Amino acid sequence: MKGIKSVFNMKHGLVVKDNALMNASYNLEVTEQRLILLAIINARETQQGITSDSKLEIHANDYASQFHVTKEAAYKALKTAVNNLFERQFSFKEETKKGVGVVRSRWVSRIKYIDDSAILEITFAPDVVPLITRLEKHFTSYQIQQVTQLTGKYAIRLYELLIAWREVGKSPPIELSEFRAKLGVENDEYKAMNHFKSRVLEPSIKQINQHTDITVSYEQHKKGRTITGFSFRFKQKPQPKIETKRDSNTSGFIKLTDSQRIKYGSKLAYDERVQSEYSHLIGTGNYEQFGQLLAEMLAEEKYIQTFFPLLLEHGFRA
Repeated sequence: MKGIKSVFNMKHGLVVKDNALMNASYNLEVTEQRLILLAIINARETQQGITSDSKLEIHANDYASQFHVTKEAAYKALKTAVNNLFERQFSFKEETKKGVGVVRSRWVSRIKYIDDSAILEITFAPDVVPLITRLEKHFTSYQIQQVTQLTGKYAIRLYELLIAWREVGKSPPIELSEFRAKLGVENDEYKAMNHFKSRVLEPSIKQINQHTDITVSYEQHKKGRTITGFSFRFKQKPQPKIETKRDSNTSGFIKLTDSQRIKYGSKLAYDERVQSEYSHLIGTGNYEQFGQLLAEMLAEEKYIQTFFPLLLEHGFRA
């Protein structure tokens, strides 16, 4: 069986994770996190669905292009991952009828590097597959370009933890030990608070503020004089709008019927370009809800003008 290849440009690919995975506890190096993200995009963009037997291919050229590193660095990242990524584990909370349990799993069940082709072939572990493919439950999404320039492993994790709260722009207080575990800080690392803040927290926030689509600040929570946790506030930076050319036939306001708005809202919800530009609107919902939101937007002239070229592509005729 040949590995599944991504048929889309990953530059603006959408990373989609179940919230259980977004809030999981794990420790991955930057290169390992990047490879996981590329594999998640690959799994999603094949549009074929994947199972715990599916083989996903990551090309060194794609890694180099996405993260702006040399080909040599990309080759090294893929080759090193064969040993390191196979050993990595994570834990997450799983709700069942019997109650809430903590699941411990590997990320991959199989991994292979093909030196001649500079291709890493990954098979996700059975517990990972539903966390990156099922859309009927709550999930969080973001464009991979938002973390492309983040070079700290804690910065990538902090960004993911925060955007799970994108709808409200703030996180609830996170207890210190839980926060450290979710970031992947080991028990024997940065035990002194001044070291934790100067080596983990503040450099991560600085990178996020410089290179992503949000601006973050934090608040310390204390019990007496001891810091027991943190909470965060963040704002969305102004987003560039989709560039569109107005068709000569759209000089007047075109009004869509209710059935048309529902139909094309659903189509646009699954359009890769719309997902990338409006990932902040998908937030922690699902694609059915995203389609309903787009249908509501299509009642307004400005959004019909914005989406008009895409509406035509999806079969709309004025």
